[in-house]
Amino acid sequence: MSEPLIVVIGDVINDLIVRPRGPTAFGTDTPSQIDKSPGGSGANQAAWLAALHAPVRFVGRAGASDASYHRGRLQSLGVDALIVPDPRLDTGTIVVMVSPDGERSMFTDRGANGALCAADLPVSVLEHAALLHLSGYQLFESESRSAVLELCSLAAAAGIATSVDPASAAGLTQVGGEQFLHWTTGAKFAFPNLDEGRLLTGRDDPEEIATALLEVYGVVALKLGPSGALVAARDKGLLRLEAQPSPILDSTGAGDAFCAGFLAAWLKGADLDSCALGAVEAAARAVGQVGARPRTA
Repeated sequence: MSEPLIVVIGDVINDLIVRPRGPTAFGTDTPSQIDKSPGGSGANQAAWLAALHAPVRFVGRAGASDASYHRGRLQSLGVDALIVPDPRLDTGTIVVMVSPDGERSMFTDRGANGALCAADLPVSVLEHAALLHLSGYQLFESESRSAVLELCSLAAAAGIATSVDPASAAGLTQVGGEQFLHWTTGAKFAFPNLDEGRLLTGRDDPEEIATALLEVYGVVALKLGPSGALVAARDKGLLRLEAQPSPILDSTGAGDAFCAGFLAAWLKGADLDSCALGAVEAAARAVGQVGARPRTA
């Protein structure tokens, strides 16, 4: 792979997606549809980037027993997938509970993801990189955070821009918004959702959140779910986009698709308006299907 590409560092996960067929029957059985699929915020973003025809390399860590499975699933889309097998920890697992309106709640065991280390991220992973993209999950635990921040330093020294998706309001609460901003200051792009933006800034209004985050990031693409998105850049002002029409079957992975849609357009040289449109179009595609990855994955 010799053309400019996006390097994604993030989680790879075994998703168990649970869709109850009726009200939850506490203390007994609730008939449900349960689907098993590959997931993980970073791996999902890489999958969507590849599905949108953007050259992409993904680096993550999985249990030794199914590292080859996850590598193969990503490679089937065209991702240059570097999955480090962990000899001790299992692949991370998330139980995703999807409500009738498509909203999801997640019960997470990050497993091997938290053990990502500097040896997994040599400078060679940046070969041909136009952008280094980080899933925020990798900044929530000390070992993976140290490794990722070291890679960011190597990228900066090589003149490679970075972008970041905060990924989890719960994770931001754990480490603190101010600390997260310190770790990611200077990123070219940031992709928070509204809850994450509120935690990062202490503001409530989307426009105030986006404007405040421009003091830290070059471009802020604030995900607003069914209300669309708000994109802000220092020299472009604020751009509001409505969500694209789509049946809402499952919101799992919609934010990952949004991020990929934006970055895929950027890599092709699109202007900010086209990048934002690509983001909301990809998110609409994601919510119209079950599971966090493109259907072809």
